[in-house]
Amino acid sequence: MNESPTIEDVRIAASRLSAKAHRTPVLDCRSVDAWVGAKVHFKCENFQKGGAFKFRGALNAILGLDRQALARGVVTHSSGNHGAAVALAAGMARTDAKVVMPANANRAKRAAVQAYGAKVIECAPTQAAREEAIARMVEDEGRIVVHPYDDAKVVAGQATATLEFMEQVPNLDRLVAPVGGGGLLAGTALAASIASPRISVWGAEPEQADDAARSFAAGRRIVDPSASVSTVADGLRAGIGEIPFSIIHDRVDEIVTVSEAAIIEAMRFLWERMKIVVEPSSAVALAALSARRDDLRGRCIGVILSGGNVDLDALPWSPSAPSMS
Repeated sequence: MNESPTIEDVRIAASRLSAKAHRTPVLDCRSVDAWVGAKVHFKCENFQKGGAFKFRGALNAILGLDRQALARGVVTHSSGNHGAAVALAAGMARTDAKVVMPANANRAKRAAVQAYGAKVIECAPTQAAREEAIARMVEDEGRIVVHPYDDAKVVAGQATATLEFMEQVPNLDRLVAPVGGGGLLAGTALAASIASPRISVWGAEPEQADDAARSFAAGRRIVDPSASVSTVADGLRAGIGEIPFSIIHDRVDEIVTVSEAAIIEAMRFLWERMKIVVEPSSAVALAALSARRDDLRGRCIGVILSGGNVDLDALPWSPSAPSMS
């Protein structure tokens, strides 16, 4: 396991990605502001290459490999977005990629991984099954692992989204990011510390995949690799990583958990009011604002919309879904 990234690593990543990753826009919505009672700015990583922030970390990690490593090919595990990002980045770096994906992975995300040129290796929907499949390919094929979150270069790459965000909106009081494996939240907290120690950083997590919140409360990493996690926020099913947790423990102020109904509600609200496509994992952050709106009055809040890769044939709401109006 490599060491935690430094602030200098984040600056190197920003330079490395400046001409290759999109500088994604920041959008506002008066309906959200009125509902939360605060000024909310959305960093739209759903418009990033590959449809998610994951491209930043994957590309930074792959571009950091030397020629010999690239010749061996790369491997990762993913519920979808990181796999697509690795496939896309591997193509740009002219190396071969394989992606281990759980059998219950989002169909649209699986199709994207394949469309970007990677080979999908299916596994059981547990963390242990993912790691075992990767270990076999490292041993049998000598591939380089580009871990979805437990990698210093990946975390540093994810941090560049927040560096941009704070340049675009320099007066933020609070930043909110989803947390699954923890790479985005850790990167968010690390980048925030570069600009201003006054910024409060929150994580947002599904109640049905709450290992990060439980770990944060306990002050130690709690994981169960054999557990099969079920949440509509498929991008947040992974257990919290060692490197991200070390940063989150030191630099994040709170992790807010939200229900499945609240996630779906927030996702539909963003589609209807902002007219943008976001996936459930993105909506978790807005759901967290809903849960804690009494603490947010008058604040200037930044939310990272982590991705927009959705299976349009399996949208999670129904006519009976509650309204946020």
